Amino acid sequence: MANHNRTAQGGVSLVESMIVLFVLSIVIGTALPGLRSLGQRADLAGVASQLETDVQFARSQARVLNRTVRLSLLEAGGGTCYMVHTGAPGDCNCGGAQPAPACSGDSELLRAVVLDPKGDVQVRSASKSVTFDPLKGTVTPTATLRVEGRDGRAIHQVVNLLGRVRSCSPHGRGMGEAAC
Repeated sequence: MANHNRTAQGGVSLVESMIVLFVLSIVIGTALPGLRSLGQRADLAGVASQLETDVQFARSQARVLNRTVRLSLLEAGGGTCYMVHTGAPGDCNCGGAQPAPACSGDSELLRAVVLDPKGDVQVRSASKSVTFDPLKGTVTPTATLRVEGRDGRAIHQVVNLLGRVRSCSPHGRGMGEAAC
């Protein structure tokens, strides 16, 4: 009868460790672009939601203040900003010579959102200023405010004559919005 005394081997060999590290690096490398895309999509949805809220804010402030309120959009240096304010469209700006958004004269700045030119999301529109009438409760002109991601995705905020906002995406249902 043979006596087989084996010593139990503990630990992990260097080769096994290297294989595990190699597999983990492939998995992480594959997942990172998807996580970045997910983050950009969340930023896009967040800015679109904030813009929709600010359109409703402008509409309600026109009624509360019994004054014409504007949502003005400015583009400079690749970045954009929008402001909710009273007064003429050119009375307010988002910075430039001034360090922060401000209005001149009798205009009052009610809200401002400045989007970093190096950021993943910008707001664009053919209408640079939308006016909310306090008496009629209407908006002129009607507008499509485009929230655009650096990756080409977009959410459109369509503002109708009554100041209501409908969200849609030119990319279809993939963005969680109705197709435009």
